[in-house]
Amino acid sequence: MTTSQLPVAVSVDWLNQNRDQIVLADVRWYLDGRSGQDAYREGHIPGAVFVDVDRHLAAPASPDGGRHPLPTPDNFARDLGELGIGDDSTVVAYDDSGGATAARLVWLLRALGSRAALLDGGIQAWPGELEQGTVQPQPARRTPRPWPAERIATQEEVTALASSGSPGYGRSVTLVDARARERFTGESPAPVDARPGHIPGARNAPWQDNLTAQGHLASPEQLRDRFVRMGLSEGDPVIGYCGSGVTACHTLLAVEHAGLGPGRLYPGSWSVWGADPQLPAETGDP
Repeated sequence: MTTSQLPVAVSVDWLNQNRDQIVLADVRWYLDGRSGQDAYREGHIPGAVFVDVDRHLAAPASPDGGRHPLPTPDNFARDLGELGIGDDSTVVAYDDSGGATAARLVWLLRALGSRAALLDGGIQAWPGELEQGTVQPQPARRTPRPWPAERIATQEEVTALASSGSPGYGRSVTLVDARARERFTGESPAPVDARPGHIPGARNAPWQDNLTAQGHLASPEQLRDRFVRMGLSEGDPVIGYCGSGVTACHTLLAVEHAGLGPGRLYPGSWSVWGADPQLPAETGDP
């Protein structure tokens, strides 16, 4: 099974049918400072290992890298190997917020060509009892791989896109901001935002709108209609960003689920852009 043969999200039934062939990852994390690891210890889907967004899926915060820079390939491979996620592992990840943080692990793995998917509906969709405590994983061999340039947008590329409308691609690039509308417009910035607004030229596609009212990922048809109305079309380059490169992964997965291609991630996102007063910013809803 290749990455392209594994859908962006799988059901609980699929999980149960393939449980002995996958690594299940709990990726709960909270912007308000609550401990995802404490939530995991209090109750997780049986057999799941805990993956920490700050420790396993990001390098230390920095002015150049933002709040969640990409981890180095060596550290990412080492940490995942210790969690039992090897070169040949298939990973299903979940959280309790519609996949908002689990998407970071899934997108990074898929960007490297590994098999990974969200558990559709998250922990709330699990019908059985939860397991308490901590699962001790069996370490696995994982080879460090560089982050592919075709999946990562650099600061220079996004700066050129914001200033000229095209960072050198043959076709126009759509810059998509996955934050909530009030943060995008600047009406109600989050405490972590250095200033209100968004990158000039960006279109707003809040990650929350990728979900149904029941917290499941919307159908490919629904998502495709949404993104096409925004101006996206199959094969057109897309760069996604958010506050710090986490929930943008959810919208990039939704774009892929809609059949519009994998897209690219701007890891620094608004935590880098908004913190630099020399970079332009827009407010309001274009």
